[in-house]
This record gives sequence, structure tokens and C-alpha cells, in this order.
Amino acid sequence: MPKDAQVNTSASLEEVPLGPRQRVSEMQAKLHRWAVADPGRRFDDLFNLVHDPATLVVAFDRVAGNRGARAAGVDDLTVADVEERIGVPGFLNDLRTQIKTGAFRALPVREKKIPKPGGSGKVRRLGIPVVADRVVQAALKLVLEPIFEADFKPVSYGFRPNRRAQDAIAEIHFFGTRGYRWVLDADIQACFDEIDHTPLMARVRSRIKDKRVLALVRAFLKAGVLTELGELQDTHTGTPQGGVISPLLANIALSVLDEHVHRAWEPDGVMATQRRRERRRLKDLPNWRIVRYADDFVVLVHGTAQDTEALHEEIAHVLLPMGLRLSPAKTQVVHMSEGFDFLGFHIQWRRKRGTNKWHVYTFVAQRPLRSVKAKIRALTHKTSQQDLGYVLTSLNMVMRGWANYFRHAVAKNTFSTLDNSTWWRLIRMLRERHHWTWSDVRRRFTTASGRWLPITAGEIELRKISEIRVTRYRYRSKSIPSPWLLQQT
Repeated sequence: MPKDAQVNTSASLEEVPLGPRQRVSEMQAKLHRWAVADPGRRFDDLFNLVHDPATLVVAFDRVAGNRGARAAGVDDLTVADVEERIGVPGFLNDLRTQIKTGAFRALPVREKKIPKPGGSGKVRRLGIPVVADRVVQAALKLVLEPIFEADFKPVSYGFRPNRRAQDAIAEIHFFGTRGYRWVLDADIQACFDEIDHTPLMARVRSRIKDKRVLALVRAFLKAGVLTELGELQDTHTGTPQGGVISPLLANIALSVLDEHVHRAWEPDGVMATQRRRERRRLKDLPNWRIVRYADDFVVLVHGTAQDTEALHEEIAHVLLPMGLRLSPAKTQVVHMSEGFDFLGFHIQWRRKRGTNKWHVYTFVAQRPLRSVKAKIRALTHKTSQQDLGYVLTSLNMVMRGWANYFRHAVAKNTFSTLDNSTWWRLIRMLRERHHWTWSDVRRRFTTASGRWLPITAGEIELRKISEIRVTRYRYRSKSIPSPWLLQQT
């Protein structure tokens, strides 16, 4: 089929009445299947799918289930306000009418600055859309994501279905053990703020022909920002962090990087097979592999430092048309024996203790360790009068969520050390609160045989993260399933 051929999707997506989630899943599966089958296909008549009642219901559910549901946009309405004051059916019916008639207008996002982790003093700018805009963005994402997922390369892992940070780390571990030990550790400077809208929309139009859908996407890009000082600023570049559709748009923009660096691995590429890669090394030619998570990425090189520097310059050139630049402060060329941090992990090629064998290890990096310690300190200040049950519940949530993220690293000792320091901080808080002596502590928290009891408040118990099993994460490579291919009938 010619690249610009019109594809009427709405007529062929009519089904017998189904629940909203099932209807949306069927719709996504078909869009994804068609996109995979024809890489040149441009989709038209998607607008009806965006404002379909089932799509809006599922979109609202996703917005309501998001952590930012309690945040209000410039209209000061939260999801709870919509549910209590307006009612979800009425809200969605009115929103659907606005979209269908063309009366819908995207409102500026509310700026919210939050400190970046690590205590650097820098802030990250979030843009909080109003609830109606979030729902429309979520509906757009439900329709567009299955199409663009057909084109995304297997080397990107951030904000994609069925993919996670641990997959990216496992890929680095896999190639690091196979000779790819020079690393371009890169960070894109202010990526979400500086993406150029013109080339981004060009990439969206390469798959989407429906002008009404394109107009909605463009409207969110140009909606503007209401700053914390109350000033309205135009948005000539970027896609605001906090928008539901922003991660998808960022991945569409950054796919230009994935396509360029990964081209050598395509079926007709110079690195497509193991034999071709071996022949390149015999000729002292480098092999490389990119691993990207949102705007953070590394390029692993089986070659030399000079080869890696050359890729550094090439990648900087590739990003320029998208209006993006590499951060000089955060981009470096390192050997894996020096170690580098990525997605909270510290990755290093080092000798196994007591042997002459070298392996690639993944540890917990210092920044996330400092971050979780700061949260623990905030909850266990010795003069705190917070209810003990609340403190224990909060500690369990913070520590176990953190530990589950890092449980595939070399983390057993780190977990035990964190358990120990948390216990001591709680004991110090309780001693200060109740004016206990050390003898009082022993009497309350040890058995007659001298065995220590856990700290509890009623039925709530401080749970040890050292009891979480530490295992190696299995590298899934090409076996990561598509959420939509599984639904084909």
C-alpha cells in the first residue's frame, strides 16, 4: 500500500458490544497488528477512536489511578473534585461533545518545581494539565501508542509497555560480559523542555494522517505554561513533564537516535549477526549497542576509547535536528572497569574477590541510597510525635518499594545495613519519646532468652528488607512480549 494511502480504521473496528477495557484492548490490538504488518502505513479516521465513549472511560480510569490524580491544574480541579462535584458520566459526556464539535481547547499547564534527587539544589519543572486535558491526552495515548510501538526499537526501555529499568540494566550486563566495555554514558540536556516541535510533528505525521488528531497533539504542545509566579508563557519547544502523552512524544522524538545507532543491527546491517560482528573485530572495527531509558542512554562499545569518542560526536550531530544537545556535565566516556551509574545502579567490571576472574557487577549507586536514607531520617526524627503505626507503615512502603527495585543488584549487604540503621533510628526515637533507658528497650524488645523482637505497633510490624530475596534479573532480549500481539484472535 502506498505510504500516503488513507486507512479508514473506524469502520473496520466496529464490534459487538463489549466492556470498555475489552473494546479498547481489541482496538489497540488491531491498530498494532496493522502497523506491524505495514511499516509505511499512515492511519486516518483515528479521531472517532479518540472520542469513543469506551476510550474516554478507560482514559479517565488511568488518570484517576495515577499518582498525580490529587494534583490540580490551572482550574484548581482534582480528579476527586470531578467525581464528587460533576460526576464522571456527565464530565465525560461533556468532554466528548467538546472534542467531537471542535470546541475543546487545551489549557496551559500549571508549573510545579520539584528538587532533583541527590541534593544538587537543581529543580525539575513539571507541567500539570487540567483533568480534562489529562483525559484527552490519555485517550490519544491509547490510540497512538500501539501504532508507534510497532516502530520503536528493542533498545529503548523507558515508558514503554512491558518494559522496565531492570531490562535495560540486564542488557548492559549481557553485552558488558561480552567485550563491550567502553561506555558513552550520556544524558540529554533538558530533553523534555527543548524538543523542537517541527521535527517532532513530522515524525508523528509519518504514521498519522488524521488532521484532527494531529491538531490535538499540536494543541497540547502549544498549550503554554502558567508559572509559579502567575505568568503565562508560550511553549515554543518541549513537551511538559507531567503530561500523560509527554513520555510517548519524547520516545517518538528520540527514536531518531535509536534508529540511527541501531541501524547496524538491522537484518541487512553490518552487525546483524554474530559472524559479522566477529569479522569487524578481526579488522579492528568497533561494534556498539545503545541502551536507552527515556532521555538517559548509554552506548556500549566493543572497541577503543577513540571509537567511543567518535560515536559521541556522531550522536551529538544526530540529535541536533530535534533541537537536543548532550549535557557536557553528565556525558562522559568511561571504561567499565571505572564503573558508571545508570538508572540508580552502579555498573562495574571488576575482579571477583579471591580469584583472577573478572565479571560485570551491578550495585546500588550512592545517589538512590542517600535518597532513601533521607526519607527514613525524615520519618524517624528523634523528636517526632507521629503515630508509631503510621511511621512503621510509611517505612515499610518506602523501604520495600526501594528494595524491590534494587533486588536484582548485589544488594544483600546494603539491605542489611539499611535495616540496621533504620532499627537504631526507631529505637532512638522511641527512647526520646518515652524517656526509656537501654534497660527499658531490652525489656520491651527481647524475649526471656534474649532474642530480639521486631518493632511493632498493634498488628503493624517493621519488615526487614534483608529478607527480600536477591536474584539475578533474566535478560529478556527479544522475548519481551507486546501487550497487544497477545490479544490477537
